Amino acid sequence: MTDLADSPAVRRLADWDHERLESLADEHDTPLYVMDLDRVKENYTRFAAEFPDADVMYAAKAHTGKAVLEAVLEAGADIECAAWGELQRSIDAGADPNTLQYTAVNPPDHDLDYAVDLAAEAPGLTITIGASDTLERLAERGYDGRIAIRINPGIGTGHHEKVATGADAKFGIPYEQVPEVADQVREGFDLVGLHAHAGSGVLTEGLEDHCRAIERVGEMARRVGDADLEFVDVGGGYGVPYREDEEPLDLERTSEMVRDAVGDLDATLKLEPGRYVVADAGLILSEVNTIKEAPDTTVVGIDASLATLIRPAMFGSYHPMLNVSAPDRDPHPVTVGGPVCTSADVFAHDRPVARPERGDIVAIGNAGSYGYELASQFHSQPRPAEVALEDGEARVARRRETLEDVTRVEQ
Repeated sequence: MTDLADSPAVRRLADWDHERLESLADEHDTPLYVMDLDRVKENYTRFAAEFPDADVMYAAKAHTGKAVLEAVLEAGADIECAAWGELQRSIDAGADPNTLQYTAVNPPDHDLDYAVDLAAEAPGLTITIGASDTLERLAERGYDGRIAIRINPGIGTGHHEKVATGADAKFGIPYEQVPEVADQVREGFDLVGLHAHAGSGVLTEGLEDHCRAIERVGEMARRVGDADLEFVDVGGGYGVPYREDEEPLDLERTSEMVRDAVGDLDATLKLEPGRYVVADAGLILSEVNTIKEAPDTTVVGIDASLATLIRPAMFGSYHPMLNVSAPDRDPHPVTVGGPVCTSADVFAHDRPVARPERGDIVAIGNAGSYGYELASQFHSQPRPAEVALEDGEARVARRRETLEDVTRVEQ
């Protein structure tokens, strides 16, 4: 097990080795993703230690890079997948398909075909349904195996309305319909669990709303007969502090509140942290290429863009920034943007940053979750390389794409 003695609850940008980051940028060019796999394992181990009697999975959608999946498997995690590609990538990383959980959200036919074929060889695979007609589609494919029901608890939580899935009709069976659907499942399948996910990015102050949703999941488990279930999965959504003045999630309090909310169960408690495991283990390195004095601000142009990290444009997300080339310079309020031709391609407005100069390397923090996962090739920009740090060594986990990679599928 990873030693947590020297592992703080959150890693700030100031905690990284700035000289090493500059060296990585020099060796591998920018923009560059950096993932610390030791930190990934520490974060998983820390979280799992607070839930010793639970099954703590890793939500693959936060980061499906092979190096990260291998790291969480090494740390002892099973993996929860939201699409067929995540199932395959987990297997490629070494996961036993019998331990995988596939949470189907409006699954395309191809996804169900793949999952059913996989279950024929790995009957331990669990398919989580969020709509009753998914049962019909599975039955048409000859599937009669393990099913979990995703509940819509009617309560959404998290850092943004676009991630408050617990109150979004897209996700899960409407709460009062769950007993009827459970009966349907039992008629032709093996009902093994209930599942819910209230939202994403929950910190300590948001735990009460989060646990109100979990309380409803526990209540429903007892209504449908938790003694006959293997597990009750209360999802993930546990956050990390993106802003410098935010405190890390109080894991001890989280464990206590989650257990109190779900109540007494004969079934095993499951959780699916994703962001918590990988967010502060990753960052982006980007080079300053432009300094422009405008009437109301100083514009700093960097070579990362919304194609590299879309969260600020998509969610209005705050990501910490640090001039790793000269962190001790006097801070100067700057607007930091990339080379994409839209006003959405801005990482920060009037952010105090140690006065940047052309050629400086800027780090963008907490990019380990939903960073590379949401990267694109907009403007025909090849996606960046990703370097993995582990046991004091650095290696290329994903090479930098070329324009040939961008155009390879064209005919």
